[in-house]
Amino acid sequence: MAVGAAVALALSMAACSGSGGSGGKTVVWSSWGTPEEIARYKAFDTQFMKDHPDIKVVFQPVADYGDYHTKLLAQLASGTAPDVFYIGDDKIGQFVSSKALLPLTDLMESSASKTKPDDFAQGLFGATKKGDEYYAAPNDSNPDALWYDKAALKAAGVKDDPATLAEQGKWTTEAYLDMNAKLKKAGLTGSMFWNYWSTHYSWISSQGGTAFDKSGEFVANTDPTSVKAVDVLAKNFQNGTFVVADTLPEGAGADSVFVSHKAGFFVQGRYTIGTVKAAGDPDDYDVVRWPTPDGKAAPTGVAVSYLAINAKTKNKDAAFDFWTNFLSAEGQTARLKGGGNAVPSIKGADDVVLDGYPEHAQTLLDMRDIGFEDDATEASVPGLSSDISDKMLALYQGKESTKSTLDDIAKLISDKTGK
Repeated sequence: MAVGAAVALALSMAACSGSGGSGGKTVVWSSWGTPEEIARYKAFDTQFMKDHPDIKVVFQPVADYGDYHTKLLAQLASGTAPDVFYIGDDKIGQFVSSKALLPLTDLMESSASKTKPDDFAQGLFGATKKGDEYYAAPNDSNPDALWYDKAALKAAGVKDDPATLAEQGKWTTEAYLDMNAKLKKAGLTGSMFWNYWSTHYSWISSQGGTAFDKSGEFVANTDPTSVKAVDVLAKNFQNGTFVVADTLPEGAGADSVFVSHKAGFFVQGRYTIGTVKAAGDPDDYDVVRWPTPDGKAAPTGVAVSYLAINAKTKNKDAAFDFWTNFLSAEGQTARLKGGGNAVPSIKGADDVVLDGYPEHAQTLLDMRDIGFEDDATEASVPGLSSDISDKMLALYQGKESTKSTLDDIAKLISDKTGK
């Protein structure tokens, strides 16, 4: 409620302060990011201003993601918000619902656009689309792939290569669980997952179940396939074959476990490249999609962040010019090449992924193309996704049963959304 009130207040106040530069137009934009990412953003800004001498770009970085949205809401409330800004996928729904964002469909389809709606992987828009209107677009993406350690698998007596099995259509749930059992028997961790929406819903989808139906209603608690899938997932957490990465102790976190060859699989995005290369054994690692009962690929979760335009910007054309160039194939290539931290969200920039590492990098692109973001029903309510993950963690820890957990989640979603 506080979030909604802050955004609503912003819409009734003065337009953003990042507009109306002297002798031209000024576009103020903001994002969080690591020092390396911020350096890339600044390099993009410099090049953009060279190509657009009539537009001055002012970047307002916020180092910590946890502080970013709080600051943005305060800026919206005071009428000093940037013209263009990042929004996390766990926050985007509330901003769309509040009408704080500029509608983009007409601009995206205009002659000035370098980012037509159809240029993006459609499953990545998530809660940014309402009807035929887009309110933001994914600036890049990170499919939650199963990174695997060949050395750990070999130590556990696993002879098959997961990516090879996937190419052969034999990457089945049975094969995956068998590898995990062998890893556990060898005293290693089978798989590590982060406790958030992508883990829960990727497993349900990969096993043929349905978490949310087309109307946005949560149905995993009444779909027998979904209930069975979640039960298998939960039991593997409960017996220690799977590990919730969030719960590992400081100093012995998931990255450390993975690069020390103590786990077979680690579900993460392309940014894992930096982790394994820094450890010195990159050839021991590769990626594979999620296993399925029949060995065929299925849609799974893709984490993204979004770029939006302030509904109150005074320089809409200049803001969109920056926005569309930033998200274009050329813009994403400039930001992502050589960095290994994300997968482009738009057609025409795939070469930055296919640079030779990991061996099956095409898997990341294939997963992006058929993947999905958090359902709009969940993503539109502040804190709902975290509340659901809390309930799932209790299940993973054996404190609740599968059916009661899914029933509790269904009630929670219904109470907060009316669905």
